[in-house]
Amino acid sequence: MTTENDLGDFLRARRDLVSPEEAGLRSHTVRKVKGLRREEVALLAGVSTDYYTRLEQGRERHPSEQVLDAVARALRLDVDAAEHLFRLARPAPSAAASHAVRTVRPELVRLMDHFLGVPACVVNPAMDILVANAAAEAFYGGFARRDNLLRMIFLDPAARRFYGDWDHAARGVVGNLRALSAPFPRDPRIAEIIGEVSLHSPAFAALWSRYEVRPRTSEDKHIRHPRVGEMHLHYEAFTVTGAPGQQLFVYSAEPGTPSADALILLRTLADGRDGRDGRDGRDGRDGSDGRDGGDRSHRSLRSTT
Repeated sequence: MTTENDLGDFLRARRDLVSPEEAGLRSHTVRKVKGLRREEVALLAGVSTDYYTRLEQGRERHPSEQVLDAVARALRLDVDAAEHLFRLARPAPSAAASHAVRTVRPELVRLMDHFLGVPACVVNPAMDILVANAAAEAFYGGFARRDNLLRMIFLDPAARRFYGDWDHAARGVVGNLRALSAPFPRDPRIAEIIGEVSLHSPAFAALWSRYEVRPRTSEDKHIRHPRVGEMHLHYEAFTVTGAPGQQLFVYSAEPGTPSADALILLRTLADGRDGRDGRDGRDGRDGSDGRDGGDRSHRSLRSTT
């Protein structure tokens, strides 16, 4: 989702998050802004206030690498946020992919079905769940709709019971959305889901406005599952090579722990269900209706056509 001045929006939001004290500046006057003033960012970055103002207002289109590095340091950006700054300041040529890939390779689906006995799903930058194995369906079984992680976390009341730390989960999915969607500023699906969830969730709108960029790659999660109880799981995200924008999410537990036993029980529950629960039945591999009577150990949770 883009605006007319994405770079300026990002810079304003990030300077709001840095206090003068954090930046090593002393303030002796009553302040009308939440974070740093433009002139303070300019001072810290070693550029003129006029230049930084033009950069933030979108009137300076070709900042040098040195200037961007200096601004990143002034705003105390981490590596991911700094990379996002560079991407906004130097957008990819129009020939670059404008839409994330929405179909999942059948080889990856087979891997999820037959070799991953733990919850696994493939998501796109809009946080749509394109394909999930049976264990993942059972994992998310307490949600009314299991098609988009943003909608599930912010619009389904079940999320606050499911996640042991809902605030962390909410902030994490928004930061991941910001990171994954950046290479696809013209993807209409991304704009659609951001608009939908913003309209119905003030919590999402507030987090989205902070412009925090935090790709989720690996972390521990506390889950309260409605059928198998509490689980302490490890989450890993893998980039799907050859499918721009797709990531494989996998949840696992330390062997020999109660959480590992809970995952075994979850898989048993998954093996015993027939999957006919009112979804559209479409397959994220090729857009077909998935009614060929073949292997049903996975389900696509969202139409990808």
